[in-house]
Amino acid sequence: MAGRALLAVAAVSLTLTCVLAESAYAEPGAPPDTIPTRDIKQHLAKFQAIADANGGTRAAGTSGDAASREYVSAALRRAGYRVTVQAFEFQSGSATRTTYNLFAESRQGDAERVVIAGAHLDSVSAGAGINDNGSGAAGLLEVALRMATAQPKNRIRFVWWGAEELGLLGSKYYVSNLSEADRATIGLYLNFDMIASPNFAYKIRDGSAGPSGSAEIERNFARYYDSRNLPHVRAPLNGRSDYDPFLRAGIPIGGLFTGAEGIKTAEEQRLFGGQADRPYDSCYHRSCDTTANIDDTALTVNTGAIADAVRTYAFSDSLPGPRHRAIDRGQPIWADRSGIMR
Repeated sequence: MAGRALLAVAAVSLTLTCVLAESAYAEPGAPPDTIPTRDIKQHLAKFQAIADANGGTRAAGTSGDAASREYVSAALRRAGYRVTVQAFEFQSGSATRTTYNLFAESRQGDAERVVIAGAHLDSVSAGAGINDNGSGAAGLLEVALRMATAQPKNRIRFVWWGAEELGLLGSKYYVSNLSEADRATIGLYLNFDMIASPNFAYKIRDGSAGPSGSAEIERNFARYYDSRNLPHVRAPLNGRSDYDPFLRAGIPIGGLFTGAEGIKTAEEQRLFGGQADRPYDSCYHRSCDTTANIDDTALTVNTGAIADAVRTYAFSDSLPGPRHRAIDRGQPIWADRSGIMR
């Protein structure tokens, strides 16, 4: 998650298995789907190993950044995705460096009705960035792998952004280079940044402050938490993550967040446990943001929320916002890691 300085420049006990809530668009009686926490955490372990082997960081333009991108890309290719990248340059001191946005798109689905789900892949230079934002990147990757053989009604575009920590550079570059025709195909954007903070609160981005359709996305995330009897609160749209370029382009946005350097309130302690008057993530943008800096319950629950949201909109008759309304209804399909359809 981009820091405040860059903003100024850039203007429940679980069995450690995530049981997805029934989608609002799923067929009645559809079986629940599960994502074991170990499958998500294997990606975090790899991101940590990559940082350890590359000077302790996965920052944009570094060898750790490149190795992280190659890991995600290779996993997606093995699952059958066609993976593409978008190169862009940025200044690092007096040097010009190149980094990339990484895309994996469903082979099925209406290309005129695109659901984008994204998470930034880079860390700050100070550390491995396992919560910020290995957590969102890993959760999104695991969901993408499980949807590789799905046949959605709407096109799904999974994105791992580059250089978010330098001022949302990757997402800004992507949105600013969309043609009007391409922009019109995007039904919504879902953003996942810091989904497993150790002193977490379940936070949903405030749809009432976003473009038309954003409030509907917020309600869908709320439905997921409510179905599991989990509390949730709103996160403001403060421009500090990759939803912001989409918001400014008038595209419906939504997302999840569990807190950064902000202080947990007494009311949030009552709702979520943890420690009041302490940061949600005391290792935010520090070298201690390692695999030890993850709450497994939050990671598991929120990866389930990612999966539920992507699946809901992938098979939806009607996407949020005024441009993508109802068409003929489709049948949701989901796969486990073996590729068996359910």
